[in-house]
Amino acid sequence: MENDPIKGKGKANSEHHGQVSTMYENWFLDYASYVIMERAVPYLDDGLKPVQRRVLHAMWELEDGRYNKVANIIGHTMKYHPHGDVSIGDALVQMGQKNLLIDTQGNWGNIYTGDSSAAARYIEARLSKFALEVLFNPKTTIWQASYDGRNKEPVALPAKFPLLLAMGVEGIAVGLACKILPHNFCELIEASIDSIRGKQVNLLPDFPTGGIADFSKYNDGLRGGRIRVRSVIEKRDKKTLVIKEIPFGTTTTSLIDSILLANEKGKIKIKKVEDNTASTVEVVIHLHPESSEDVDKTIEALFAFTDCEISISPNSCVIHDGRPQFLSVNEILRLTALNTQELLRRELQIRFSELEEDWHFSSLEKIFIEKRIYRSIEECETWEAVIDTIHKGLKPFKKLFFREITDVDVASLTEIKIKRISKFDAFKADEHIKGVEEEMKSVKFDLENIKQYTINYYKSLLKKFGKGRERRTQISEFEVIVASKVVMNNAKLYVNRAEGFIGTGLKKDEFVSDCSDLDDVIAITGDGKLMVFKISDKNYVSKDIIHVAIFRKEQDEQTVYNVIYQDGSKGAIMMKRFTVGGVTRDKSYDLTKGLLGSRILYLSVSTAAEGPTVIVKLKPKPKLRNLESIIHFGSQLIKGRGVQGNVVTKFPIQSVKPATPEQVTTLRKKQPELFLPPSKDDKSQMKMEM
Repeated sequence: MENDPIKGKGKANSEHHGQVSTMYENWFLDYASYVIMERAVPYLDDGLKPVQRRVLHAMWELEDGRYNKVANIIGHTMKYHPHGDVSIGDALVQMGQKNLLIDTQGNWGNIYTGDSSAAARYIEARLSKFALEVLFNPKTTIWQASYDGRNKEPVALPAKFPLLLAMGVEGIAVGLACKILPHNFCELIEASIDSIRGKQVNLLPDFPTGGIADFSKYNDGLRGGRIRVRSVIEKRDKKTLVIKEIPFGTTTTSLIDSILLANEKGKIKIKKVEDNTASTVEVVIHLHPESSEDVDKTIEALFAFTDCEISISPNSCVIHDGRPQFLSVNEILRLTALNTQELLRRELQIRFSELEEDWHFSSLEKIFIEKRIYRSIEECETWEAVIDTIHKGLKPFKKLFFREITDVDVASLTEIKIKRISKFDAFKADEHIKGVEEEMKSVKFDLENIKQYTINYYKSLLKKFGKGRERRTQISEFEVIVASKVVMNNAKLYVNRAEGFIGTGLKKDEFVSDCSDLDDVIAITGDGKLMVFKISDKNYVSKDIIHVAIFRKEQDEQTVYNVIYQDGSKGAIMMKRFTVGGVTRDKSYDLTKGLLGSRILYLSVSTAAEGPTVIVKLKPKPKLRNLESIIHFGSQLIKGRGVQGNVVTKFPIQSVKPATPEQVTTLRKKQPELFLPPSKDDKSQMKMEM
């Protein structure tokens, strides 16, 4: 059996399975890492996803001040982005619609209606002046090879503005998601200035579609936060509502679809909807006459049952220090402001170095020409001799320079043309050197006061580009709308007492009341059972239904139930007043003590102040003189549903009937003590034996 082919085959399969498992584990991790780092999640440094960065870099290479066809931009970007033209075109259109980094020309779609843009061959784009101001500087950019090694692309653009928070971003990676909401341009600049000054900031989103938002649970943009955003709805007249702004993430098309769906389900009642949206939102809702009676309730119903109010859950995730991190919006702003300060410092340092080189060579050139050192090289026969001769001529002046005079400097002097030497103007040379020295002092001062320089930079951005970028989304706090309170009555409730059914589908049976499909129903049966359940077409309860009504918890907490019941088949007759508070749906509750044979003899519903008066008649019995008694429920304490109540009598009763108004008036005159309010201090069980 040592050479058993089955064993050998099994061993081979086991080894092969192990190899596949290992490959799957490694490849999946590589894939997940690639999607997170290179596609779905933005980088904190410039706030861009790779495809956005490559599009902007390609547009910068094409930049000549004129518009370029989007198809041409897409083709140029494909040198850097290996995932096809569709992803590039989508990213370009999305950035163009945000009206910040890209100037657009042609039909770029409509963020309000959801209409898509025209084909790439028909629309044009170029970088905005703002993008050219804050995004590009080859001197401070770190470069890397493109995917095929033929070109260089930026690792991150040197962005001197919190683009990530200005534009917002959404992406789904492998096991990771990102959703950062857009914020207001001007507020971002002001908050960046405060951050540089060391002050606390509290940023709140601002949506391009406007609307009204409740940010009380924003949670600084981190996971677990939630924002409620509403449309701006105006009353044109009693029969017309106009939606002027819509929630972020919706379109007028999706909004209208949700309104029509709610209308079909009977949640709201509307006559028709018109979409007049163009450059601004205008959705006109025409109401039915019955809806126009309470326009405010209709508006609340629109918030409760349509996309006129939506909930947004942010998830602030970025690539920082080479890995994905969950950072709050205010922390992102702080890091972005520090990054801007560092970029400005590097630009100043580079400029200072350039000025030093300019001053160095200009001074060398002046000495070389004014001291006629160029004449001393006429007799030199070798290049080395030329270099040595110039060095000797410059030696007396070396102490005037910031650094050593190198052979490269000397070689540059030999390249000066005779024409330039003959036209050399010492006055102009001195003026140029003086101008360079003054600029060096200015740059040095800015470096020493980099915080103020950064603040001034932000202020200049606000002055240049802040006009017309005021906040669009109103900040408010919303009350919770209870759907059952604002839903339109779209059904009717019926009861079949003989067969024990309750529902909206029993149209041939006893009508109870108008209702909605969100309502609950309360039912009480003759054996003393109470149940609350969700309304439906047909629901079996019991063949002995004595009370059925719509149940609304807030109202029923004020509703008083007056009950007289028999405790078991031969027990005492009890009475109680109670309210129905918190209940669990579809659970049966005992209103009696729960003994077999218990029966409800009388049930009525009233307010706390208006207790009914009833006449109780006993069955005739020897030696029983008083066969009739008057009970006024208003004299009893109101307690909870589970209270046992007070004893009325231990004798069998013949009937319980409500007193007529005339009888009540007479009794109030003859026996006023019966109608006294209850004493809250009396905790004893009142006996009313007859």
